[in-house]
Amino acid sequence: MKLLTFLDGEQTRLGCLLNDGQVLNITSAWANCDHPLSGSPAPVDVMDAIRLGENLEAAIQRITEAAGNDNNVLASAASVMFLAPIPRPQKNIFCVGRNYREHIIEGNLARGRAADDFPKAIELFSKPPTTVVGHGAKISRHAGLTELLDYEVELAIVIGRAGRDIQADRAHEYVFGYTIVNDITARDLQVRHGQWFKGKSLDGTTPIGPVVTLRSAIADANALELQLSVNGELRQSSNTSDMLFNVPQIVAEVSAGMTLEPGDIIATGTPSGVGMALNPPRSLNAGDVVSARIEKIGELITTIS
Repeated sequence: MKLLTFLDGEQTRLGCLLNDGQVLNITSAWANCDHPLSGSPAPVDVMDAIRLGENLEAAIQRITEAAGNDNNVLASAASVMFLAPIPRPQKNIFCVGRNYREHIIEGNLARGRAADDFPKAIELFSKPPTTVVGHGAKISRHAGLTELLDYEVELAIVIGRAGRDIQADRAHEYVFGYTIVNDITARDLQVRHGQWFKGKSLDGTTPIGPVVTLRSAIADANALELQLSVNGELRQSSNTSDMLFNVPQIVAEVSAGMTLEPGDIIATGTPSGVGMALNPPRSLNAGDVVSARIEKIGELITTIS
């Protein structure tokens, strides 16, 4: 099951992306049939859906069956204005740095480090909510601030339950689902400031979406193909199995001594092929179309303006 947040006029709506490419307007169809959550107000975005808890899937399945071919609550995905699944996260996006082996090697070589200088512990930083945009968004080149604007396709974990000191073998219980993040980065700012926050926090530099695929629909988040293309040119291609620290380890480490809450988002790192590591380095520029794809989730499109 794939959930999304979209704009209907000036109102946000919760949608379900169906197998035939149509979007079911869950918000509008909510009261049209009996389902396990009939007594609850209609959810208007993915954050509302997370709050509804364990009966959510059964409710949406019943709504989908009842909707049938009702054109009043169905629309083509191509006609829908996607927002980020959680349009305004309550906290910064948690991000894992240097987590794919080949990406670590390319970054080490670009910076004159030993190729096998792998992190001994998970490296973490964050991106503020003001960076978040949705599928299909146009984002600024930020030409007055950076000469090297880069891309990073990443699997992102969406937390569904509050928890602290979560054990790795129970991490899946706290995951609501998975989405795609493109961690767009101003590399020269990253270097200039001696840490990652500023170079990764320019407005619009965290496209998220297009959907959140529920945990139940992904058997193994540590075995997903992911790719990124710029103007149709394949730049990144890997599998989440190449992560140095896997999904359960990441949830456990981030939650150690710190409460994770419903709606928190954790980006898990990017594979090799980033623009910074190409010879010569290549920046994103105005007019570029970036496509980030992850198996079982979909394709996140961003245009640089």
